[in-house]
Amino acid sequence: MVWVVTETTDAITALANGRPQQSLDTSAARNLATTTKSQPQMQNISSRWLLRMLPWVDVPGGAYRVNRRLSYAIGDGRLSFTSQGNDIRVIPPELRELPLLRDFDDDGVLEALANRFTQQQHEPGDAIVQVGQPADRLILIAHGKVNKTGVGQYGEQAILSVMADGDYYGDQALTATSAPTWEHTLTAVTPTITLSLPRQIFQELLAQSQALRTHLEGRQSDDRPSQNKYGEASIDITSGHFGEPLLPTTFVDYETSPREYELSVAQTILRVHTRVADLYNQPMNQTQQQLRLTIEALRERQEHELINNPAFGLLNNADLKQRIQTRVGPPTPDDLDELLCRRRDSNFFLAHPQTIAAFGRECSRRGIYPLTTEINGRSVPAWRGVPLLPCNKIPISKARTSSILVLRTGEDNQGVIGLHQTGIPDEYEPSLSVRFMGINEHAVISYLVSAYYSAAVLVPDALGVLENVEIGH
Repeated sequence: MVWVVTETTDAITALANGRPQQSLDTSAARNLATTTKSQPQMQNISSRWLLRMLPWVDVPGGAYRVNRRLSYAIGDGRLSFTSQGNDIRVIPPELRELPLLRDFDDDGVLEALANRFTQQQHEPGDAIVQVGQPADRLILIAHGKVNKTGVGQYGEQAILSVMADGDYYGDQALTATSAPTWEHTLTAVTPTITLSLPRQIFQELLAQSQALRTHLEGRQSDDRPSQNKYGEASIDITSGHFGEPLLPTTFVDYETSPREYELSVAQTILRVHTRVADLYNQPMNQTQQQLRLTIEALRERQEHELINNPAFGLLNNADLKQRIQTRVGPPTPDDLDELLCRRRDSNFFLAHPQTIAAFGRECSRRGIYPLTTEINGRSVPAWRGVPLLPCNKIPISKARTSSILVLRTGEDNQGVIGLHQTGIPDEYEPSLSVRFMGINEHAVISYLVSAYYSAAVLVPDALGVLENVEIGH
């Protein structure tokens, strides 16, 4: 019979040195020792700055109504297009976004107009129209980025704005009685596709359509109420007068159908076997750890929805006038200054971490070193004193472009607010409930975990978006 003896490393070392083992070796001792453990870790947990920085308003009724002054629609939105291969066509009902065709209800005429547009391709640097040349057509920008330049006060050329997909130019030229000329120069910054409708073709359709003539005549004779630069019904006030003139009478008109934001929900069912919950709760409670990680995942989904949800997400609910384009592609200090100047106050920027890195490269290239500011004990980069906070929920397109948001927050400041409801049944955290659903025949415990939330933009200039930010350079 052969006996096989397996010795530990310490014992073998002791025998090799010619002396017997005098104490218990460490590998044997670990069998009886309790190891120090960490809590279960999760890679998907982010900083979630948006959830931290938004002021949360309690909504006991489950919906929040945003009452505003009456605004008159002026038809200055963006147009949408369809494409089949290289053939791009404007969607006929989208032509109502033009001020000229606002509220025009003849779909047949709109279809005929859409069919008369011709497509052009422009390379970077090409002049689409030149200032001073005859304004003889309507131009729709189907794809690309275009600089709109004009002559400044001292005769220099200045970039007045950057136009992109869905913008248009020259709609007033279609109905001009005289021979107008272009007031600006449009230059393609990237490969650009435009659709053009010549004035002559529009006049031919106008002569054929009684409905279109009646619509345009009605708009010319329409006595529109006075309004301020934001499209709101004016409040008549007299100032700087002497004596006893007749003072105007006025009132503040409200929107008759204000928007309401209903609370959205993110839910899941957490299942834990009773054997695990009963026997394996030392040194950590298994149910609590399962619940902790589930709540973390729910909060990540909540922030994603606040950014991307089609109904209330910030990217989809920014006003068209508050969406601007980068001047050259990558995010520059000029672009962030343009975002800041469009609102009376800004509390923070929100951008993908890769976008923040791209902005840092542009600053380094110019020899600019942005300062930092402290929020909740953490040092974060800032521009013009406004924190630049990371958010990995802002999408990055396949073309390596993203967006930068800037927010003014607070109900008292007419900003962006978060919506939730506290005091809900089985509340575990504010507006988050964990409800016991019972034990099934397999001895599995089920918990319904629900989070209720939404966001509201109180006035349009509370939220701005810098679009098509290139981060690949």
